[in-house]
Amino acid sequence: MARVDRAQQPSFTKNLFLGSVSSDLVMPFRLFEGEEKRRVEALACTARDYLENEYDPARAEAERWVGDDTIRDLGERGLLGLFVDTKYGGQGLSQSGYCRVMEEFGRADGGLAVVMGVHQSIGTKPIYLYGTDEQKARWLPDLASGRKLAAFVLTEPNVGSDAYNLETWAERQSDGSWLLNGEKRWIGNGDKDVLTVFARSDLGHVALVVEKGADGLSTGPRFDTLGLRANSLQRVHFRNVRVPAENLLGEPGDGFRIAMNTLNNGRMSMGTSIAGGMKRFLELGLEHATKRHQFGRALIDFELVEDKMAWLQTQIYGLESMSYLTTGLVDRGDSDFSLESAMTKIVASDVGWYGLNRSFQVHGGEAYMSDHPLSKALRDFRIFPIFEGSNDVMRAFVALNGLKGLSEDLPDVKSLSISDPAKSIGVLAPYLAGRVNRAMRPERLVGAHPALVRQSAAVADQTARLRGAAETALRKYGKRVQEKQLLQKRLTTVASGIYAQTAVISRASAVFTRDGATASAAERTVAINFCKSSAREVGRALRALEINDDVHTRSIGESVRRAGRYDFTL
Repeated sequence: MARVDRAQQPSFTKNLFLGSVSSDLVMPFRLFEGEEKRRVEALACTARDYLENEYDPARAEAERWVGDDTIRDLGERGLLGLFVDTKYGGQGLSQSGYCRVMEEFGRADGGLAVVMGVHQSIGTKPIYLYGTDEQKARWLPDLASGRKLAAFVLTEPNVGSDAYNLETWAERQSDGSWLLNGEKRWIGNGDKDVLTVFARSDLGHVALVVEKGADGLSTGPRFDTLGLRANSLQRVHFRNVRVPAENLLGEPGDGFRIAMNTLNNGRMSMGTSIAGGMKRFLELGLEHATKRHQFGRALIDFELVEDKMAWLQTQIYGLESMSYLTTGLVDRGDSDFSLESAMTKIVASDVGWYGLNRSFQVHGGEAYMSDHPLSKALRDFRIFPIFEGSNDVMRAFVALNGLKGLSEDLPDVKSLSISDPAKSIGVLAPYLAGRVNRAMRPERLVGAHPALVRQSAAVADQTARLRGAAETALRKYGKRVQEKQLLQKRLTTVASGIYAQTAVISRASAVFTRDGATASAAERTVAINFCKSSAREVGRALRALEINDDVHTRSIGESVRRAGRYDFTL
């Protein structure tokens, strides 16, 4: 039987927009323990040992493919079917366990991390989530072993973020098969073996599994990219490709939901992969700053260098906390995590880029050499704020979903009927309808450790202010709020900051309870520093909702659009 999505509770973030802190969704933090911890760490160590001693990122970049030998070796080590059930040859890990191992790929090489993410996080995942028992038995063993690689085939020449309006067309035939026509682009692993293809039909969106070698299926020419050059990024063409009826995932009309829910799951491994990369940036920065001497002192002794390393340490802790709080929501299985997944991706791709630049700056001209690992990372990391959902589009998605929920909770404004954010901006799962009674005044996080009482109080205060700002926006702009993207960006910044602080409080509370706050003094310092820094950023975004230069920005924007160039002379 195909998987049927269980009823889900409204998400933590959607409740934030209503002024409610839903402690039961985020407390206690899910720490790795017992047998799961042993298995996950064993797999992570296996991955690190191979990647440090046998895999060569520079060679993979030069040859423009991670290597069939690498795929074979990873498959033999059980690293290509991490979440796949053991009966199909996988490891059967939880979402949290899978993302922990994916950290190691991000630490080693952004290009390999993307190949692994495409194969597992979004390529294999729709079959795992929505395939019948027969479909799983047919495809998952080969995918888990590495005998075959998977691809997620969604983006088109005229369809990127607007994923609802696909142009690829599938026509159902009298025998139940499908005739597939269209073109896709920017498809990782697009020339490999098992392609989950999304198309429109008279019966709605469909998800079809197309296998390499099918008549009418062709790929190329391959894209020549700035970074991630070890990832085979392809154009994929369908010319009257006949897809058997038994290759349909779910039912006709399920395709968009399958695509969006797959992406929601897949984005979480991006968060932990980027955290893994940032840990490597920190290690490289510390190593260089300790060994390199200028003016008779090690670089690390200068405050501006030390500041960069401290920033990296703190931000990695926050991102890691945010990522694993979100994977914990997935492992619960009963809560909507679409907004949390989106915010984690936004924060990870932004903070990863900033962290890379800090480590790069510490290395100076040395990192600018093309063979330096940070030079390669600079080429690889720039894509992360763009793919798997552009950050700008996802900011709008988060804010509009929060505003939609709030409009339905206010009797005098619920008639605004804000359009479905998923379809109007086209990238994520549809809003889960349903109204929930929520407290107007937020309480502090229930279960937060006493050492974090001030941080818990700050989260409650920020939540109340978010509710007030969102309600003000609805009453001021009405339906026009859908066009106010600068406002949406600020609301998402606020919600993301609150969620990140909550994740840190939840994680630190669990650690303090297990180890004692005194024994965890260094972690306490990092946690409190992160919360203070994030609270300041939230405060700036809240103030900018009231006092800003948006009028001038629009005026300048209109002026430069009319001129078509920089139009001032000396």
